[in-house]
Amino acid sequence: MLKSSGVDYTLHHYKYKEKGGTERAALELKVDEHQVLKTLIMEDNTGEPMVVIMHGDKEVSTKALARVLNVKTITPCEPKAAHQHTGYFVGGTSPLGVKKPLKIYFEKSIEDLPSIFINAGKRGLLAEMSFEDLINIIKPIPVNVAI
Repeated sequence: MLKSSGVDYTLHHYKYKEKGGTERAALELKVDEHQVLKTLIMEDNTGEPMVVIMHGDKEVSTKALARVLNVKTITPCEPKAAHQHTGYFVGGTSPLGVKKPLKIYFEKSIEDLPSIFINAGKRGLLAEMSFEDLINIIKPIPVNVAI
């Protein structure tokens, strides 16, 4: 998807470690964890899945997100369900090229970053790019739900 979009990006490989998360990637790549974004697959109380993009050093307030989306609850998807929705394995989930169309939300403060590092579809691989380019490709919806 990145190749066909024509945007500028650089791929970065790092040694993936189970449960290492964005902290591990940031350490290996020597970048601020705030710029390494998490792609989280969540669902509302009706089972409707969604993607939430968050700073690596922040968490999603599921209560705040539920209020914003006007639903009862939001919970993280189980890894098997997340894989079924996206085609990606946990630790390698990207908002790019998901298996089926999902609504994508992002923490609004990400817009202020000079560049971002986002998972490029497999464990141990991040794409560095401008967030503006990512917005133009995936058309995410801004929210303020970081804690």
